[in-house]
This record gives sequence, structure tokens and C-alpha cells, in this order.
Amino acid sequence: MTQSEERTGRQLPAVERMVETVLPTRHGTFRMLGFREPTGTTHIALVLGLTDPDPLAAPLVRVHSECLTGDAFGSRRCDCGDQLDAALAKISALGEGAVVYVRGHEGRGIGLLEKLRAYALQDLGADTVEANLALGHREDARTYDQSAAILKDLGLRRIRLLSSNPAKEVALVALGIDIVERISLIVPAHPHNAGYLAAKRERMGHDRPLPSSAWDALRMGVVPVVAPDDPGHDLVDRYGPLVSLGPAYVIGQLGQSLDGFIASRTGDAEFVTGAADREHLHRLRALVDAVIVGVGTVVSDDCRLTVRAVPGRNPVRVVLDPRGRAPHDAQVFTDGTAPTLWLVGPDAVLPAGLAAHVGVVRLDDDGPADPARVIGLVRRRGLGRILVEGGGRVVSSFLNAGALDRLFLTTAPVLIGDGVPGIRFDGADALSDAIRARVRRFMLGDDVCTEVDLRSLRDSTTIGE
Repeated sequence: MTQSEERTGRQLPAVERMVETVLPTRHGTFRMLGFREPTGTTHIALVLGLTDPDPLAAPLVRVHSECLTGDAFGSRRCDCGDQLDAALAKISALGEGAVVYVRGHEGRGIGLLEKLRAYALQDLGADTVEANLALGHREDARTYDQSAAILKDLGLRRIRLLSSNPAKEVALVALGIDIVERISLIVPAHPHNAGYLAAKRERMGHDRPLPSSAWDALRMGVVPVVAPDDPGHDLVDRYGPLVSLGPAYVIGQLGQSLDGFIASRTGDAEFVTGAADREHLHRLRALVDAVIVGVGTVVSDDCRLTVRAVPGRNPVRVVLDPRGRAPHDAQVFTDGTAPTLWLVGPDAVLPAGLAAHVGVVRLDDDGPADPARVIGLVRRRGLGRILVEGGGRVVSSFLNAGALDRLFLTTAPVLIGDGVPGIRFDGADALSDAIRARVRRFMLGDDVCTEVDLRSLRDSTTIGE
């Protein structure tokens, strides 16, 4: 019995090293070692450097649980594949370290088919913990005896553990591994795995991201407490109420002249509002999961609908185009930096060979798209936070349907006289019946942005009635 086994009172399994070869990857060439347990379960270690480990050193090690769906298929339901890729990249950058790839850990140890059954329960609203328990499993059925045995075989008894899971550290320490530091491995979230990550953090104690600024916190869905003299105070004041709406809301945004036009009579819209309003628009994009525009905006502006002016993740682009009029070479179809959903009518003729980032959704008819129907189509893809960006007709249709929780309307100090109208909807005969909602105003350079709180009216008023 080894000193570590004497200390823990547990005998590690007789994991046998079976083969060693090399594996060239995009992160570099690793030594690849195959191990087998007496049960027949096999495991892999990818090792960089560490041919004669210094017993006093503490190399970076990732103990990674097998996840076929995430590691091989690139599933967005979890963060496993992204974590494995990030771990290999970090180890490559350091020039040494190891990834222990543990087989038999699929679905936190419940197996592949049971994990798929858990997925089916999650489709009905359960979180990952609830699904495992409903199937009669523990919330986490993994053990790490084999991992400790493999680390021992590699001569790695003292390590820095690359993991956001405190329970993994506790388990390995109990098995005699000296962990001098645990380094969180947090990768960017996706709309499809937001609930999965929330369950890991709320129900299983995994690390939360540590925002480095007020803006980073807001992008992560957290409204930080900041002092009035903090550089991020204005951002928290402006966007904190929006973030507080939670994971599902619909907002509209439009910039127009004092007399209510978003472009001249020729369609020239460059630019009605100023640079500060464009930065504001990019911040709204960074806070949502999807951005919706009508085909007219794509035709006139050839917009990219990405986040470029501020740090942030690009939203999914949704193009409302019932008749399939959008130019096939528009940037939303050729620029693959963000996914695009092309919503077209049943008779729209589309080009062959669409780029991989473009998905087509058929609407029921080729008339104006129903806002409630569009919101449902978007949300069924896990995209809860929605920005309706343009043009005026589309934003107005969502406003008229009572589908907006907030409207950000920026007015520029310019008179156009005639052109493409901005907000228009079915009004009231009497001013006493006009929409009167809570508003906030803030300056964006020379422009004035008015934030209209429409959610507060929804229970008592239907816009357009």
C-alpha cells in the first residue's frame, strides 16, 4: 500500500498502462497513453512534457469526464466540449500538463442512454439534477479512484487542478492527490446551455464566472452594485433594469429624427443618430440571444447585426422575409460570425448551397409575419432574450401586437421632412386612450434615448385595441 493509500484508507484500483503513442492536435502533439481497469473500462491520458515529473512541481491537470455529445458532436446543451478544447489550449500554452480523459463518466456517471433519457426530461422542463434524480440516479454518480490511480502512474501526485467543480477537488484530495491550487475553467455560455450551467452553479456548487467589470457582469446576467463614482455606474444604471427582466424578454430599438423618420425618401439612413446611439445598439445586441430584422432592413442596409463596438457575444440573427426577397449575397448570409435564421413563406424560392450558419424556417404564409408566431419560433430554439431592431414597420408591428417589454426610442436633433417613417401603429381616437407608460431618458451624445416600460402595461392594456 502506498503512502497516499495509507493516508486515505482506500486502495486505488489496479489501473494498467497498456499503450503509448502520440496524438497531433491543433493545440500541439501530445503523448497519448491508454489505461485499462480490471473491469475492462479504458481511459486516456494526453500528456505534454512531464517525461520525468519533478515531485515538487505542480503541473496543470484537467480530469475530464467523458461526454460523447459534447466532446465529439459539439453539443451546445453542455460546456464539456468547450472545456476540453480550452484545457488542451491552456496546457499547450504552458508547454506541459496533462488531461486525464475518464471513460464511464457519461452523464455524470449514469451512462449514455440514461443521459439521453435525462435530456428528454430536460426538454419537458426539468433541470439536469432533477432529471437524474427522476430516473433513480444520484445527481452525480461519478467516482475518481481511476483518475487518482492514473495520476499516480504518471508520477503526478501534486497538481494544479483545472476545474470549476469543487467536488472534484474534494474527491481527488481524499484519494491522496495533493492539489495545491484549483483553477476555474469557465468557457463562454451559449443560449442552449444557460439552464444547464445555472443548475451546475445553483444546485451543485460549481464556480460562477468572476466578472472583471460592470459590463461583464451585466452580460452574464448579474446587476452589480457599484458606487456612483465607479466607471461602470452609468452602464449599470442604463442596462441594469433590462438585465433584471430575466432570461426571457422582447425589446424594440429604433433611432429616428425629431419628426419621426428613420431614413430619407431615398432610403438613406446613414446615419440618423450618432455614434453613441450605435454603441448603445451594440450593447443591446450583446445582452440578447437573438436580434430580429425585416427584409427591408437587410435590403437597404446590408447589415451584419453583430457586436463590434463593445465586448460581447454576437446574437443569433433572425430575418423576417416571407417572400424570400433578401439578396442572396447579403452579409447575414455570407458572414459566418453569427448564426442566421431565415424565416420565409411556404412558396419562397431559396438558393442552393446556403452557408452552414444559415438555417431556414418556413412560415405558414407569405403575409406579414405574426409577432407572437415569430417569438414562439425563436424561443423554441432556446433564445429567450430578443431584440427587435428594424425597420420601423417591423418594430411597429411588435409594438402594435403588445409583444414588447421595453422600447428604446432614440431621437436625433434633425428634421428630415419626408422619408421612411419610424414608429407607427393603430392609434386611439382620444388622447386619453393613448399609451402612457413609465419612461426613462438618457443622453447619447446629442441624441435623446427614451426607454418606454411596456411590460407594466401588458396586464391592463392591449396596444392597438
